[in-house]
Amino acid sequence: MSRIDRRFAALKAEGRAGLVTFVTAGDPDLATAEALLARLPAAGADIIEWGMPFSDPMADGPAIQAAGLRALQAGTKLAAILAAVARFRKTDDDTPIVLMGYYNPLFRYGVDRFCTDAVAAGVDGIIIVDLPPEESDELTPQARAAGLDFIGLTAPTTLDDRLPRVLASASGFVYHVAIAGITGTRSADPVDVGRAIERLKRHTGLPVAVGFGIKTPDQAAAIARVADAAVVGSAIVDTIARHLDADGKAKPGLVDAVVVQVSALAAGVRAARTA
Repeated sequence: MSRIDRRFAALKAEGRAGLVTFVTAGDPDLATAEALLARLPAAGADIIEWGMPFSDPMADGPAIQAAGLRALQAGTKLAAILAAVARFRKTDDDTPIVLMGYYNPLFRYGVDRFCTDAVAAGVDGIIIVDLPPEESDELTPQARAAGLDFIGLTAPTTLDDRLPRVLASASGFVYHVAIAGITGTRSADPVDVGRAIERLKRHTGLPVAVGFGIKTPDQAAAIARVADAAVVGSAIVDTIARHLDADGKAKPGLVDAVVVQVSALAAGVRAARTA
């Protein structure tokens, strides 16, 4: 079993949903991002998504766009991100790491090389926002051969007759985008999310994680009652941004502030099904 499979099996055994946290690798610099990465599991993150910064993040809202720009300005490269994951694995061999981003950086790096290097570093899965199912053969055969989970993306606008094609190459889990639009905007409706998950479960046995529009512990708990995991990204990235100085450098206490926030989110998720 992969780390992702083991984590969702453990969550099922505990009778709860998971918390997936997203931060951008290299935001505001790689050293700070690594320090945060190291502390997220103990704070309650069950799975960590690390964003690969890209110059044209079309699915992301202002918060994550700004985070990506900060990371790029700090000189963050894909090779450095993989090296950071390898360092993380020296002290944590359990927490799944999923790299999330866009296809262009992988294409430039070399798809075969990326898949091999990612698995060697300790990456467990990838989410590629701008690679539609019709083009997924650009990446999924290599990912599958290397042992890298390819996380499928669905949305409220994904029609029933298209779902089998979307899910055909998915493994690890399915990431359901709860709202139509970009990250960090309006909040998800738990009733709509529940209906969407019921529909997805008719097409796949994979766990379903729900993201976009989840900002508070109460919102995370509401999603955790119906989904296998709740994904929080923009709210955490906003906390990072609030702890930067005028030059965009990390202020003392940035990592601690995010850890407090993630701990509160995790508490909400863990208590969601106990009532």
